[in-house]
Amino acid sequence: VGIYMSDEQIGRVSAYFSKIGVAAIELTATLTVGESIRVKGATTDFVTEITSMQIEREAVESAGAGDGIGVRVPEKARKNDAVFRA
Repeated sequence: VGIYMSDEQIGRVSAYFSKIGVAAIELTATLTVGESIRVKGATTDFVTEITSMQIEREAVESAGAGDGIGVRVPEKARKNDAVFRA
């Protein structure tokens, strides 16, 4: 874990849609557009900036604990991968 990584887990991947490159994430903390996340699992490990997110296909600027969001990701994410604030 580098100095740029936070250990704060903010959610978990609940699904991944490969055709559109979107991960569905169940949040346990607040996340805002412009922040970066790290997705980490058994074979997954990447950091990406949140440029947009959606709840029920509606664009939102931020989401909180209990929300299920969709975000575009640069690599395959897998169900149950942990999501951290980067």
